Amino acid sequence: MANLQSSYDLFIDGAFIKAENGAVLDVFNPATGEKISQIADASEADVDRAVASARKAFESFRHTTTATRSEILLKIADIIEQNAQFLAEVETMDNGKPIRETLNVDVALSVEHFRYFAGVIMGEEGSSNILGNNNLLSIVLREPIGVVGQIIPWNFPFLMAAWKLAPVIAAGDTSVLKPSSETSLSVLELMRLIKDVLPKGVVNVITGRGSKSGEYLKNHEGLDKLAFTGSTTVGRDVGLAAAKRIIPVTLELGGKSANIIYADADIQKALDGVMLGILFNQGQVCCAGSRIFVQDEIYDKFVEKLVAKFKSVKVGNPLDPSTQMGSQINEKQAKKIIEYVEIGVKEGAKIAVGGKISSAGKTFVEPTLLSEVRNDMCVAQEEIFGPVGVLIRFKDEAEVIKLANDSKYGLGGAVFTRDINKALNTARAMETGRVWINTYNQIPAGAPFGGYKESGIGRETHKMILNHYTQVKNIMIDLSGKPSGFYEVK
Repeated sequence: MANLQSSYDLFIDGAFIKAENGAVLDVFNPATGEKISQIADASEADVDRAVASARKAFESFRHTTTATRSEILLKIADIIEQNAQFLAEVETMDNGKPIRETLNVDVALSVEHFRYFAGVIMGEEGSSNILGNNNLLSIVLREPIGVVGQIIPWNFPFLMAAWKLAPVIAAGDTSVLKPSSETSLSVLELMRLIKDVLPKGVVNVITGRGSKSGEYLKNHEGLDKLAFTGSTTVGRDVGLAAAKRIIPVTLELGGKSANIIYADADIQKALDGVMLGILFNQGQVCCAGSRIFVQDEIYDKFVEKLVAKFKSVKVGNPLDPSTQMGSQINEKQAKKIIEYVEIGVKEGAKIAVGGKISSAGKTFVEPTLLSEVRNDMCVAQEEIFGPVGVLIRFKDEAEVIKLANDSKYGLGGAVFTRDINKALNTARAMETGRVWINTYNQIPAGAPFGGYKESGIGRETHKMILNHYTQVKNIMIDLSGKPSGFYEVK
């Protein structure tokens, strides 16, 4: 088990420093309830210091070569890979998700992410064109946007940090990153490991309460861009804060994604896809396949098989490599999930399996399925953020597309069928930013991820995110070699 520090300070200007007022927050292992460390609770003055550090660093970092930035990204990837087991254990202890996920998904994909952007920027180019009467040369360049305020959630703290920091470094920007007060340890440990690789001030990490340090960062006048991953409610406030200062923002927000199972689907792949969609990270996934649409003619048989699968899931100690589902982030979240199950029952749904706090502990929820759900029920429209899938019947392709799109969200979704035409037609008709076909929750670097509607603005995990972290400069050159003559008297 990873050896954690008894307390963690803020990371500003390449060094760990205490919060100005000495304030701290206790950190608990959600699976055991044990206090495992403390983090600094940043003040407004601390946020000011972090932004000032990032601003100073930007003056020089913006001029670094792509080769230099690529080398930094590759070194970070190597360090993460060399410390993978340690970082995975820290993430599991701090977050409650199973070690098999933190090691093989969160940490592994973070390595991939830094390497992807290290390669991408080496191939990035500007453009040029001859315009006018063949006498104007237009050169288009992309330049770093500046100091970026980045706020990440508690469900994927390490991976979301990678999603945010890799493109910031790649673009030549600097960052003030704010992780959730629930899950800051893996990001702080990453900073400890890479602090000698990063120039001072390029990445600064502010910890503390979102209602305090998060608000200070969100509204700081010294930022050139905001980037946020989290709930739609908070994301809307972040977007408004950016609009007030006329700076760009990228938002990756909530979801209530449709997982569509057609009658001709490979049943084993579909069963696997439902479990990947709603049980991964205990259902605490913004793109979770929480609305499970099953075609009428296989509904009863499919639900029976799915219930058996859910009953076989091993829930328990997240540090046990054989554990398949760990703890929710805290007891409050676990209770909220059960409250939603109770609401579903009152609305007319039936508990097919689960629906209770697990015997593994008060922060553990049983893998749960609600059957006979209608798409207009609360449990089919609101994000539960737990291991609760709702089963909805449908008759045909036209009906399921209409039902799938009847949501304010549009982040993820999937289609299970052996018919490639049906798969593609359904995927194209779905109002969502990511559609998986015959799988779920695959999130490799190189494929754009982001949402339609209230699920966000912008796309991550793809080189196009660099457009959000840079700005366009156009240089226009007159090739004619003579005055325009526009003001000559004739």
